[in-house]
Amino acid sequence: MSGKRIGYLRASTTEQKTDRQLEGVELDKIFEDHVSGKDTNRPALQRLLEFVREGDVVLIHSMDRLARNLDDLRRLVRSMTDRKVQVQFLKENLLFTGEDSPMANLLLSLLGAVAEFERELIRERQREGIAVARSKGVYKGRKPALDDDRQATLKARVAAGEARGALAREFGIGRSTLYKYLNAPDQTAK
Repeated sequence: MSGKRIGYLRASTTEQKTDRQLEGVELDKIFEDHVSGKDTNRPALQRLLEFVREGDVVLIHSMDRLARNLDDLRRLVRSMTDRKVQVQFLKENLLFTGEDSPMANLLLSLLGAVAEFERELIRERQREGIAVARSKGVYKGRKPALDDDRQATLKARVAAGEARGALAREFGIGRSTLYKYLNAPDQTAK
């Protein structure tokens, strides 16, 4: 029984392109995310994990496209190979089958640690850049999810007894953001 060749593509933002990642590779199906690799909470990755079956091969451009955290990387590869799904990283020229050599496992750990280290460097540079921008008065922080009018509408609808979870979904915000707005001082008294 021969399985499917499945591609997984990931870019950190919606503006970034994934075109080059598996260019020229013959695939039966592709799963593509445009979110950070900081954790495994990614819609296409979750669909991929549900989709793969014994005999399939998952092809990924490089380890850092699958995960930027060593524990996540090892767990993802192990969860697929335990199900008899092969995982192939093209850039590193590594194939994991579940019957991997100690050297292959060492390379997975080393290269996964490098990907995690790169992510930490990116975060450190980002924090430093924000600190410099704040000291110059340039950085104002993230734009609020809701303007003053929408915040007032949200508060009025909660006061009228509408379900908070449904309102959070309708307004496109998380529950923690909803509670932040509900607990904020009223902006109409300015």
